[in-house]
Amino acid sequence: MAVADSILIFVLSLLVGTVGILAGARLVLDRDASFVNAAVTALIGAVAWAVTSFFVGWIPLLGILLMLIVWVGVINWRYPGGWSSAVAIGFVAWIVAVGIVYVFAVVGFVTPDALGIPGI
Repeated sequence: MAVADSILIFVLSLLVGTVGILAGARLVLDRDASFVNAAVTALIGAVAWAVTSFFVGWIPLLGILLMLIVWVGVINWRYPGGWSSAVAIGFVAWIVAVGIVYVFAVVGFVTPDALGIPGI
């Protein structure tokens, strides 16, 4: 049962992250952004966040800041527009993900600690 729960949380987290990044890319870049590109970005971003967390996550404040910079760096690498666009996409993605996780928690589908975007 634990493996099935882990797989479900992973899939839901990836889906939430994908929807958030897709919404951010469409809002900030004002162009069609593909679901696949958003999913790949969410997956690479999650891996980058986890690896960075492993190495520097224990450092108070600086660790979290470095993890966030790496995550935004992945968005910057995957989408055009530079760092300011990547930060804006990340911010919109975070807001959207918080909203989705909140709705899921209110209806009792998940607990609020489900992660789709870093820091939720």
